[in-house]
Amino acid sequence: MSEDQNVKSCRKTTDSGEKMENAAKINYQKKLDEIIKGLDPELPPPVLLLHSCCAPCSSYVLEYLTQYFSITVFYYNPNIFPPEEYHHRVEELGRLISELPVKNKVTLIEGNYDPEEFYRAVKGLEKIPEGGERCFACYRLRLEKSAQIARDIGADYFTSTLSISPYKNALKLNEIACELGEVYDVRALPSDFKKRGGYKRSVELSQEYGLYRQDYCGCFFSRQEREMQRQAAEKAP
Repeated sequence: MSEDQNVKSCRKTTDSGEKMENAAKINYQKKLDEIIKGLDPELPPPVLLLHSCCAPCSSYVLEYLTQYFSITVFYYNPNIFPPEEYHHRVEELGRLISELPVKNKVTLIEGNYDPEEFYRAVKGLEKIPEGGERCFACYRLRLEKSAQIARDIGADYFTSTLSISPYKNALKLNEIACELGEVYDVRALPSDFKKRGGYKRSVELSQEYGLYRQDYCGCFFSRQEREMQRQAAEKAP
């Protein structure tokens, strides 16, 4: 797929006139297949800036995409609470990258950890339930920084591991990425990594490499919700 075709495809998914029911039918895995099919194996692999939220979510994505791309993993997650959790996750990610056999080069960049960036981004949305507008604002915060870094390092594409989670909105992630890709002049790589058993494979790889798997998304609010759910389950007859 040419750059012009990719941009047109991206604009099609973000057209405000498109009905939600039609947008929800977009097959982002198929779009990714088309891009990969169009890569020339005789040329050096294109560079992908891959935003990573944690090692488990990155495991399958790296196993899959390093067949086709040279990857710079960007760990930028100011939403993660508490700081000990943040540092544990990035350490596990570094270990995974050092141990996972890959075809093409993988490097790791750690972004700035300033939780105030997250709290500013979600101000006024604190009481929105998990999976709603607060999460979308968090997607945008992390994807925008990823697009900026992708542009700065001259990457051909950028995307995030976030879509591998069954709890993340792949449609919204791709819409935001496409919008930001046009703003920062870097191509957004379509993604819905949970498809084709991607999530299941990430669980298998997590077990194989003994990766730490957290039981909440990462932010203070998701941790609070998880704790409330746990307490409710304990009180249930």
